[in-house]
Amino acid sequence: MKAVIQRVSSCSVNIDNQIVANIQQGLLVLIGFEDADNNEDSIWLTAKIANLRIFGDENDVMNLSLKDVGGDMIIVSQFTLHALTKKGNRPSYLKASKPEIAIPLYESFIQQMETELGKKVQTGQFGADMKVTLLNDGPVTIIIDTKNKD
Repeated sequence: MKAVIQRVSSCSVNIDNQIVANIQQGLLVLIGFEDADNNEDSIWLTAKIANLRIFGDENDVMNLSLKDVGGDMIIVSQFTLHALTKKGNRPSYLKASKPEIAIPLYESFIQQMETELGKKVQTGQFGADMKVTLLNDGPVTIIIDTKNKD
């Protein structure tokens, strides 16, 4: 699993001119899956993201997690995180899981994140053409790949 985590002051997801997700302070998590991903990866990644200390404390030092600040989260599935760009100029998505594998992983990831945070998270829609609007706070953007846990 690959995740791009962005600390946001605001974020929304629009599908067919309808806002389906909307938050203020929190995290936008773009998540991509490959066939080798499993439940263990999901458990590790949800705990890592929920406890990532990237919010400012009273001294404006990044020392607080999303849990600490009571922020919200939007999770958006994004197969393009597994783009292979070594050859040519057209990315290949061979490493990205097909929907029959990725959808259960995506749904499980969302459920595990809600358990980890103790509240609902908002989402995009798997496979939809989404327009994501965000105000990146910092900017803070972090990439995590479960294949690089060590």
